[in-house]
Amino acid sequence: MQVSLYKRCLAEFFGTFWLVFGGCGAALFAAAFPSTGIGFLGVAFAFGLTVLTMAYAVGHISGCHLNPAVTLGLVAGKRFPAKEIVPYWIAQVLGGIAAAGVLYVIFSGRDTWSLNGFAANGYGTHSPGGYSLLACLLAEALLTFFFLIVILGATDERAAKGLAPLAIGFCLTLIHLISIPITNTSVNPARSTGPAIVVAAGGDPWALAQLWLFWVAPLAGALLAGLFYNSVFAEHLPPPVVEKPVAFSA
Repeated sequence: MQVSLYKRCLAEFFGTFWLVFGGCGAALFAAAFPSTGIGFLGVAFAFGLTVLTMAYAVGHISGCHLNPAVTLGLVAGKRFPAKEIVPYWIAQVLGGIAAAGVLYVIFSGRDTWSLNGFAANGYGTHSPGGYSLLACLLAEALLTFFFLIVILGATDERAAKGLAPLAIGFCLTLIHLISIPITNTSVNPARSTGPAIVVAAGGDPWALAQLWLFWVAPLAGALLAGLFYNSVFAEHLPPPVVEKPVAFSA
């Protein structure tokens, strides 16, 4: 039975909330606490585990996109109806903003705290490793491209059943291991939007000013991946052969 669009969007909201809360929360609270913590490796696994757990929790309800770029890539790959892309995007972005708001309330619950970057994504002077705009744009687009290739391949009808969440979760972990030093890792506009709004609300507009890159690059990478997979890797069955009817005479 088809799940209603309302319930699917609600699942996307909660799933994206969990992704941003779990991944960015690990970066904010545990990455270097107080002098030792989980580090880049732990944060990378935190993001991967959020997707892995939610894939099993809501994958059967909404498909567990949790990411506007994923939704666009699935549309381009002819796996998702284009007419439902906007409701999914709204739910995902709202989930990311809500998670960032809750993280802010918790994060500011100490006597000594500083907003700093608040796990926001950035390039140039706001890149953790000081990488240029071009380097960050290329990294985000390329990594999102391969993320969608993994998603489309793992969920292909010809792929092994039940293992897609593992492949997708580990892929996102790998992506973070590569790109945390470059951009703090986005590959997800909803993940980037929530922290950027919190940083701007704290009086520093840099994250919102740079947010465009973390929409443009992931969406471009996902779009290209969907088109590529559908044209090269997808199985296109030939149209059924209609035999010419036999004419009978009396």
